Amino acid sequence: MKMMAANDKALILFICFMISQAAMAADTNLIGCYFDQIYQLGDSTADTGNYILETSNLTAFPCANPPYGETFFKKATGRCSDGILMIDYLAMAAGLPFLNPYKNIDADFRHGVNFAVAGATALPAHVLAAKNIPVTRSHSSLDVQLDWMFSHFNSICLDYDDCTRILKSALFVVGKIGPDDYSYPLLLQGRPVEEMKAMAPEVVDAIADGVRRVIKSGGVKIVVPGSFPIGCLPVFLTDFQTNNTAEYDEHHCLKRLNDLAIYHNDLLKQAIEDLKKEHPKIVIVYGDYYNAFLNLIRNAQNLGFDQGKLQKACCGTGGEYNFDITRTCGTAGVPVCPEPEKFISWDEAHMTQHGYQIMSDWVINDILPKLECH
Repeated sequence: MKMMAANDKALILFICFMISQAAMAADTNLIGCYFDQIYQLGDSTADTGNYILETSNLTAFPCANPPYGETFFKKATGRCSDGILMIDYLAMAAGLPFLNPYKNIDADFRHGVNFAVAGATALPAHVLAAKNIPVTRSHSSLDVQLDWMFSHFNSICLDYDDCTRILKSALFVVGKIGPDDYSYPLLLQGRPVEEMKAMAPEVVDAIADGVRRVIKSGGVKIVVPGSFPIGCLPVFLTDFQTNNTAEYDEHHCLKRLNDLAIYHNDLLKQAIEDLKKEHPKIVIVYGDYYNAFLNLIRNAQNLGFDQGKLQKACCGTGGEYNFDITRTCGTAGVPVCPEPEKFISWDEAHMTQHGYQIMSDWVINDILPKLECH
C-alpha cells in the first residue's frame, strides 16, 4: 500500500473537522448567502501565513514557531493561535476552504484570498513615522494590502465589468485592523491613551477609505470588524498593571484601554453609516468583535473556560497574566498549558482556537440577518 501523501492527510483532516464543526453549530452558517469567495484584509488576528512568507527573519516572529498551530495543524503555519482563526471559521461557515495567504504564489485562490499580515496598521508606515510611531512588525499596512488585492483582481478579471460579475458573490472582510496603530506607541513608547484617542479619527478614516477602495473594486457585501476590548488582553494587563482597583472594571479589564477600543468602534460604526449613505446599494456590516469577546468573559463557565484563568495566557510565563515580554510564546523553554480550550487567551494578544470558535459563532449570528442574503 502506498504511503498517504501529506496533502491527502491534510484534506482528510480538514473534511473531518468540517463535519464535526457542522454538527456542533448547524445553525451558525453562511451557506444561504452563496458566497463563492472571501477576501480578507487585516492584522495578526486574521493572518494565515503572509507574514512568514514576506519576512526573512522568522526567529523574530513567535507565531512562526511551535507551539503555535499545535491544536489543529500540529505545526506552526503563521497563524497566531494554537489552531484556526475566525476567518477560518468564517470560511467554513460559508462552505468554503481555508483562505490561502496572498504571498503563497502557488496557492489556489479560486475561493478567495487572505491579504492580512501580522502587525499591519490601518495608517501607512510613513504616516506613523511622521508621528514618531515605530512599526516594528510589518509595513504591509491596509493600503499595501489593498494594492495587493487590486493586483490580484487585475490578474483574474478581463475588465471592470468582468470583475463586477466575479465579485458579486464575494464577501469582503476589512479588518480587524487599526488596534496596532495604537499598540505600537502604547506598548513600545508608553505614550498616553489620550493621544491615541486623538489619533483614532485618522485611523478610522483610513479604514473607511479602504472600504471605498473595496467598493471601487466591485465589492458589494462587506464586513468591517471593530476592535477587541484591548484592556482585557494579557499584554496590556501586564504593561499597565496597577494597584489602583478603580482602574479595572467588573471583569478585571483596564477601563481606560477599553474606553479607547469603544471610542475607536463608535467612530467606525459612524463611518459605516456614512458609507452606507454614500453607497446605498452596497451592504456594509459592522463586525462586533468587542461584544463577541466580552461574551467569552461574561459566560466563561458555561462556555467551558476556567473561571480563574480568564485573563491569563495559555502559552507564556511570568507574572499574574502568564506574560513576559522577554520570554514570549514560541520562545524555547516557554511553557504551554495542557488544556488550551479552557483558556480565552492563547498568548499575550490572541485567542485560543476555542475562543475564536465561540467568537466566530457569535459574530456570524450577529451579521447574518444584516448581510441581506436571499
